[in-house]
Amino acid sequence: MSEEPLRPAWSQSFTADAIQELPAYGPFAKITPEWAWKNSTGKGIRVAVVDSGVEFDHPALGDCVRGGVVVEYDSKAKDNYRIKPDDQPMDVSGHGTACAGIIHSIAPEAEIYSVRVLGRNMGGRAIQFAAGLDWAIENNIQVVNLSLSTSLEEFFGLFHDLADQAYFKNMNLVSAVNNMPEPSYPSLYSSVISVAAHDGQDPFTYYYNPNPPVEFGAPGIDVKVAWNKKQYLTCTGNSFAAPHIAGITALIRAKHPELTPFQIKSVLLACAANTRRENK
Repeated sequence: MSEEPLRPAWSQSFTADAIQELPAYGPFAKITPEWAWKNSTGKGIRVAVVDSGVEFDHPALGDCVRGGVVVEYDSKAKDNYRIKPDDQPMDVSGHGTACAGIIHSIAPEAEIYSVRVLGRNMGGRAIQFAAGLDWAIENNIQVVNLSLSTSLEEFFGLFHDLADQAYFKNMNLVSAVNNMPEPSYPSLYSSVISVAAHDGQDPFTYYYNPNPPVEFGAPGIDVKVAWNKKQYLTCTGNSFAAPHIAGITALIRAKHPELTPFQIKSVLLACAANTRRENK
């Protein structure tokens, strides 16, 4: 007998017996995946992966990586961090390359930027994370993948402010929720697209959860991903669900550049696999 796949926290909302069918009526029912992203490649959309770095020359990424930065903790610096350019980024653990590879597989012409805030053991300080997100905001990145979070209450306000800044600059923040059943930021803010894992494999099959705080479920259990040093691994975690939604978001933004973050979230709801269209 095969073992039951490990399920990260929150993913129980996206098991077969938990998914709720959602009716869509009127004009809303006319929003389909074909309308939302058919023939889109993500061209012209800049996507930041705030993570452990991205291996720029990994074969799974083609030539989509356009540079990035490294955010290092520095207790002697004014704000306890320093940022240096990373024109040919590398990944010190593999996690960021996995997320970038998923995004590229869905939106092959999106431009990916590496924002390295984590170290070799996937450790990092919340101030580095915040500084990396701030860099993405200041550099007009359109979609940001955040497969990391902090549970430190002292950073609640700072990340809330950054999430609001991104929202009002017409940016989409896509954040994985914590693999542990505890609050984490910024995934639980309403302006952020929050994502947990389900055990499907089709990258375009995702579900909407009408019961907050986690909104969307995407593939993230036993998924094959790119890893650093030109490797590939099979991994499980909410971390790998978020870039599926980030990639789809890039497709929607490329095809419909006039849409706001609020509207894009509504389009994601309309195109979820559990949204049933009614002719009324």
